[in-house]
Amino acid sequence: MDSQDFSDRATILVVDDTPDNLALLSSLLKDDYRVKVASNGEKALRICGSDSPPDLVLLDIMMPGLDGYEVCRRLKADPGTHHIPVIFLTAKVELDAERKGLEIGAVDYITKPISPPIVLARVKTHLKLKMAADFLRDKNDFLEQEVAKRTEEVMAIQDVTILAMASLAETRDLETGNHIRRTQFYIKSLAGRLRSHPRFAAQLDDYTINMLFKSAPLHDIGKVGIPDRILLKPGRFVPEEFEVMKTHTTLGRDAIEHAEHSLGARVEFLTMAKEIAYSHQEKWDGSGYPQNLSGDAIPLSARLMAVADVYDALISRRVYKEGMPHEVAVSIIVEGRGKHFDPDIVDAFLEVQEEFRTIALEHADSDADMIRKKALLSASGTAEVEKARSPEQTPS
Repeated sequence: MDSQDFSDRATILVVDDTPDNLALLSSLLKDDYRVKVASNGEKALRICGSDSPPDLVLLDIMMPGLDGYEVCRRLKADPGTHHIPVIFLTAKVELDAERKGLEIGAVDYITKPISPPIVLARVKTHLKLKMAADFLRDKNDFLEQEVAKRTEEVMAIQDVTILAMASLAETRDLETGNHIRRTQFYIKSLAGRLRSHPRFAAQLDDYTINMLFKSAPLHDIGKVGIPDRILLKPGRFVPEEFEVMKTHTTLGRDAIEHAEHSLGARVEFLTMAKEIAYSHQEKWDGSGYPQNLSGDAIPLSARLMAVADVYDALISRRVYKEGMPHEVAVSIIVEGRGKHFDPDIVDAFLEVQEEFRTIALEHADSDADMIRKKALLSASGTAEVEKARSPEQTPS
């Protein structure tokens, strides 16, 4: 190390309560290393915790106040100093003392009176080991940051792709606007409220709720296969038209399934997206479509979407109707408790209905729509709202 500048040399902290020992070790090390000294444990901890910590500590065990064992324990317990190697210096020669020191976290153990060549050799060896460990740690930190960065990029691309796919369906009907964004936040709000419910706690952890949020925009992807003459019809569907409209659930499921097969691997959020697309029109009492499922046979993801989707359809303007006041939409959902909707999910909806109202305003389709929605969502709901279609014929 003689060829290095002084500023590039490793720093050794010598901790001993005896001035002669501090002087001896400082003299031994100063030609090759930067040397700091501490006459007690408290000062040693302050130096190690500073902006310029040492690269290695030579630590006496027997000191007044904090002994070497305690100093070492505290260094190893602190994430900022646990990587600093500690070599104990002691007059104790008992094996138990050495074992205790190593168990606490010391890397080596030198007995007094010291042998200068032994001290220099041990210090050099452990500095090399520390250099290698620091290199690996820095490399791992860099790799972890790169992995996190790439993962974030992939997730961002995935999210944009999902919204782009979902928007294909929404562009068929310009009046649906931010419907897919609103339903994302509605379903997240509902799931968050239900995560502590005994029926749902095992299913609704943070990961699953995030997957629900990602999957929700694809619930109406099947509408891309519905002819404009039906999708955009301003009046009621005749029975034949309604049968065609109902196929959007199967078309959506099949489209997502095809994408999943093309990937050649199972993707969890796509599995959930298939459930939502295929089953969000099922009803709790079995009167929905396409399979006439009832109760818990309907996937939870689809039961959550049913409430979110219907609420937004009720309060939003469509080609065939005006939007309803918030209170009217709430009363319709309450009327569907145990018939159209899972009763416990309706109860959760009532608890978070103000969050729904806020989401509807924050993600309004336009400034004009926000003004209109604000008026509707703050209305008393006592006025009668004439329905252009029956609920089951509303292509939400």
